[in-house]
Order: sequence, then C-alpha cells, then structure tokens
Amino acid sequence: MSDMNSKIKKVTKHISQNEGLIFERSSAGKAAYKLPPLDVPEVDAAKVLGSALRDGLGNMPEVSEFEIIRHFTRLSTWNYAIDLGMYPLGSCTMKYNARVNEVVVRMDGLANAHPYLPEKAAQGALRVMKDLSDALIEITGMDAITLQPAAGAHGEMTGIMLVRAYFDAKGEKRRKVLIPDSAHGTNPATAAMCGYQVENLKSNSKGMVDIESLAAQMNEDVAALMLTNPNTLGVFEEDIHKIADLMHAKGGLLYMDGANMNALVGKARPGDFGVDVMHLNLHKTFSTPHGGGGPGSGPVAIKKHLEPYLPTPVIVTKKDGTLGFDYDRPKTIGRVKAFYGNFGMHVRALAYILANGPDGLRQTTEDAVLNANYLRKKLEDVYELPFKSPSMHEVVFSHRLQAANGVKTGDIAKRLIDYGFHPYTTAFPMIVADHGAIMIEPTESEPKEELDLFIDAMRSIAEEAATNPEIILTAPHNARVQRMDEVTANRKPVLRWKPESKSATEKP
Repeated sequence: MSDMNSKIKKVTKHISQNEGLIFERSSAGKAAYKLPPLDVPEVDAAKVLGSALRDGLGNMPEVSEFEIIRHFTRLSTWNYAIDLGMYPLGSCTMKYNARVNEVVVRMDGLANAHPYLPEKAAQGALRVMKDLSDALIEITGMDAITLQPAAGAHGEMTGIMLVRAYFDAKGEKRRKVLIPDSAHGTNPATAAMCGYQVENLKSNSKGMVDIESLAAQMNEDVAALMLTNPNTLGVFEEDIHKIADLMHAKGGLLYMDGANMNALVGKARPGDFGVDVMHLNLHKTFSTPHGGGGPGSGPVAIKKHLEPYLPTPVIVTKKDGTLGFDYDRPKTIGRVKAFYGNFGMHVRALAYILANGPDGLRQTTEDAVLNANYLRKKLEDVYELPFKSPSMHEVVFSHRLQAANGVKTGDIAKRLIDYGFHPYTTAFPMIVADHGAIMIEPTESEPKEELDLFIDAMRSIAEEAATNPEIILTAPHNARVQRMDEVTANRKPVLRWKPESKSATEKP
C-alpha cells in the first residue's frame, strides 16, 4: 500500500491559486459560441466595406464557455473589496456603498430612463436631480450647482473653467492660479489645462497655508487659489476666513477641492467660510461606488456671481410646477458631459442623503473624524507624526522611525497585505519629508473591531521593522502575487501579452 501511494502524483498547487492568462488557456478550434445558420441572403462584405473590411480578429484566445466562466470567476475571488475588509486609503474616502442605494438605482423607471425622454415623461428623473441639487446646495452653503461633471478632476476642470469665464466676462486677463503644496495632485494639472500658470504656495510648520506667503503672492494677476480643506494632511485650515478675505481683497476667487467633505458634512459649510466655487465627489463623500475607473460624479457648486456661466442645461421649475431644462444661457461655458452627468450616481447619492437625513449625515462626519483620531492615538507612539495639528477625517504618519532600519512607507504597505488589509496611501502628500507619508483614512464605515485589527497589524509591523526588517523588505509573502520589481515595471512596462511563438497558444 505504501509503495502504491508513493507512485501517486500529488497536486502541489491548484490552478485556482495560480491562474494564468486567458491566452495561456487557448487551444486551436475551441469556441464558446455557435451561431445559427444565416436566414438572410449573404452579402459580399468586401464590396460593401472595401478597405475597411477586417480579414480576421487577430490573435484572440480560443477557449470554451466553461473555461471563460472559470477563468473570470477565479480572478474575481482574488479581488479585495469593501465588502471583504477595510480600505485605509487616505484622501480617497473608500466608504461602504449601502445596498439600499443599489436597490433604488435599479428601479425600472430610473434604471431604464432614456436621456432623450421628453421632459413630461421624465419628471421622476428630473425630480431626483432637482432634490439632489437642493440637498447639495444646502450641505455646502452655496447658491447653485451643476451635476454634469463625471469625476472629481472633471469637476475641478469645470470649476476653473467657470473662474476663467467669470474673469473673461469682466475683461480681466488674470494668468495665475495659486496651489498649496499640500493640494491634491490633480489641482496643478487642472489649472494648466485651463490655460493658467501654476504658482506653488508653501505650507507652514502646522501643515496649513502660510498666510504671509499667500499675502505676498496674491495680486491682480492671480485668478484663484485652489485649496483643499481639510487638506491632504487631514488638517483643517484654521485661518480659512483670512485666506478667503485675502483672495477677495485683490479680486481673486477661492476654489475648494471638496474631495475631503467627509470631514465637514453637517458640521461646516464651505459657502459660509468664503468659498466661491467647489467640486464634490459623490463617489467619496456620498457613498456611490468608487474605483475601477468609474463611473464617478463631481458636481460643482458655486456662489451666485458664477451662476450665469454654469454648464448647460440647467434644471428649472416651470410656471406650471413641472421640471425642465433651460438651454437659453448665453454666458454658459457649454456642456461638459454628454446629457446630464452620470445619472446613476445621482440616484445613489440622493438615496444616501435621504436615508441618513441631517442628523445622520452629521453623525457620519463625527464618526469618520472619531475613527481617524482613534487610529492616530493608538499608533502615534510607534509611527512619527510629521505634523502635530489636530486630525480630521484622516491621519498622516511618516516612516522616519522605521527608515532607520531601511524600512520605508512602501515596504510597510506591502507587509500590511500579509495581515489581510489593503495598503494605505503611500508617499503622499509629498509635503512629508522624504516622501515618507503613511496616509490613513478609515471613514465612518469601520467598526472598532476592524480598527483594532488594523492597529494590531500596524503595531506588529513597527515591531518587525525594529527586530526583523528583512521580513518587511521582502513582503508580501502570503499573497498570490509576490513582490514586484517596481523600477523595471515603471521604466520598461509590458502592457500586453505576446506569445513566444505561433505555437505558444497551442499547449496541450
């Protein structure tokens, strides 16, 4: 019996733990479909299409339906998701998207509403957009809003285009936009795309805008300051009124990046502290799905002096009480998105707002700030706090204590994978010395039990950095994909798979 067992070949690693590319599963002649015979006359495609005719599909995988299903099902089990665990990504607000949002957005009358429906047949969809607009205006303390922009960066672009239209109408050719060194990375790109020169504004020792520097740099050539508040350090700009007054005294506008509104909703309104224009991230603060390339939503709220320039169309209430769109807006910057924006995100965001109500929205903000400060208190003895200012919804540590043993923020993040957590945001914001930022945002979604597990993992890694740094420097160890050569991946990326030979896809 023992001799027989010794001849049995053991499976050492099942394919579900080592999934190859779909091309590597390919065998000539396999197909996942079978088309019925033609029941219409054949057409000479070459005569119809001419040079536009494509002779073949190129090198496509040949696999069965069963292989396709297994391949993508296996890959799906590798995904990390908010339904599985915490996303501590700082400045991204990866909160839980409640299932009730998904139930509502799948209602037939909303999910299947065609954008070309006549207004009288689309009153329900228009009411969703109107109610959401009214709610966001109240939450932000602004005067008007557009729901068109499809993402935060798109909202930034729309906001700065409104700024430019405002000054163009006044005949002022302002050429600069001030951007703090703690700003989101898309801010300078947005300003440049809209035709402005970008001028950096230094932060002070508290991680806030340096008021003296702002006063020295602000002049009649500056169109706007693009400010994130709370900023990317998770710090609230305590001199925000002074900042707004400095901008307005020289005729400039204050733009606010609203990506961090999860720290303000129900507690403070940007319109009340001097903001002229801002964008919101529905896919962050208002619980619509986030990641995977979209769809996002980045509405732009403005004060009344920018209202004439809003993208067209604008939702209006007609004399008979019905809702409709106003296209007759001669000063508009024009349409920035096909139709009316990502409508599904509007439905989800309104469902989130109505489900929580004013008190619930305020509670989510308080819980988000509480969770971030709980992590800060539990980790500040083992990770350096580069800025000691009070934290809001996120906390930023640095790797300075661990770097003494060669361990940096990226290494700690990779080791965190071994403990079952998605990594935090690494090396951002760049204001942290040596780009050693450890940026963590727990959001209000996480219970204390999950936070405690994360704290245990981070404390364990800090201990490993002091006693056994090699285990961190070679991490992750328990993931399906091991440590990558990031330098080569960035300098010599391989963006597509190519067979080594024509027979490479014909493996037995």
